[in-house]
Amino acid sequence: MEVISAATMLFLIMDPLGNLPVVLSILKHFDKKRQRAILIRELLAALVILMLFLFAGKSILSFLHVQPETLSISGGVILFIIAIKMIFPSAGSITGLAAGEEPFIVPMAIPMIAGPSVIAALLLLSSQYPTRMFELSLAVLLAWVGTSGVLMFYRFFHKILGERGLKAVERLMGLLLVMISTQMFLDGVKAYLGM
Repeated sequence: MEVISAATMLFLIMDPLGNLPVVLSILKHFDKKRQRAILIRELLAALVILMLFLFAGKSILSFLHVQPETLSISGGVILFIIAIKMIFPSAGSITGLAAGEEPFIVPMAIPMIAGPSVIAALLLLSSQYPTRMFELSLAVLLAWVGTSGVLMFYRFFHKILGERGLKAVERLMGLLLVMISTQMFLDGVKAYLGM
């Protein structure tokens, strides 16, 4: 997998535009300086978690006795479900924070940025391409930089796109993710059947 396509897939899964309304609701109780400090801290925590799972992926799979084909099929299913939720979002998102409570790792770093689907994708990529860890690290970094850019300038994107625009972009990302997840599933089935 090429760096750009891996980075694009990870960026789509991270879904920063879809997370903008949640970020706005979490940070609205803080002044601008504190908002930026919280965002930087949460983004850095997410990057550490992503890199940890990228490099420890093979060991985790070996410990759990999970074959790459199984991970590809299950990862495709998980991504497909997440993509469907992006296309057809359910009402209300629960952050688990009281008004004015500062987030610490949860819910911003995990699961908003480094969620289970991103971690599953990293486990899959690290098991499929164990000799290309530099390229995969670069892909993670590119996806993280893109996500960071969107989240750091969340007011700008919210102002430009508005609520309807954000929903439209999230649904478009969901459609792209449906295609990626279907391909992951088919690749896993093909590898399992030895085709």
